[in-house]
Amino acid sequence: MATGKHPGARRALGPAQGGAGDIARAALPGALALAACLALLTCLVLPARAADIRPKVVETRYAIAGTTGAALYASIGERGPRIRGGASSAVAKTDFDLKWGRDYVRDGKDCVLAAARPFLTITYTLPEPAAPLPPAVAARWNTFITAIRAHEAVHGRYVREMAEEIYDTTVGFRQPNDPGCKTIRQAIQTPLKAAYARYKAKNSDFERREMAQGGPIHQLILDLVR
Repeated sequence: MATGKHPGARRALGPAQGGAGDIARAALPGALALAACLALLTCLVLPARAADIRPKVVETRYAIAGTTGAALYASIGERGPRIRGGASSAVAKTDFDLKWGRDYVRDGKDCVLAAARPFLTITYTLPEPAAPLPPAVAARWNTFITAIRAHEAVHGRYVREMAEEIYDTTVGFRQPNDPGCKTIRQAIQTPLKAAYARYKAKNSDFERREMAQGGPIHQLILDLVR
């Protein structure tokens, strides 16, 4: 499950806050938020390229109790990240915080977004047994958490792709008759919201496939608790 912060619009996507993907105990849509940092600079710096977006990645863990697969999964339900306003828990969660530094330049009577610098942090929250596990349980747990981490990484990739799309569709944006570079700030909300909508749709489709009855996550849980 994912949530995040992003301008113009995390599983948590204006200023807003949220994230990019959660693996929930039931199929869960992401509630995302988006926060923007806009800067008007007199001296231009070389712009980043979309391919250069390298997020800061943080992994946090919450402790779970138990020495059997069933006990570990029950503990996840009790201690996992709360979602849906605290109404339910997730196995894991991906949050993001996306801010931008933007250089607006007057060109005659127009305003151009000449450069943008993304500041992206992706945070993964994952469960971790608090005590050593019996060998057979440890083997099943390793299989489980490896797959969960890979699932969350997909949410993280969707966040990066959204940031890249925002860069590609806004840098070079020209707003006619805006010498004060004010109207452009609202005008770029259109491509921002479009990128966010595509991000959200990809997350929802991915969660639906993964969390379906008999799907990959359902099977992972069955293999863990058997």
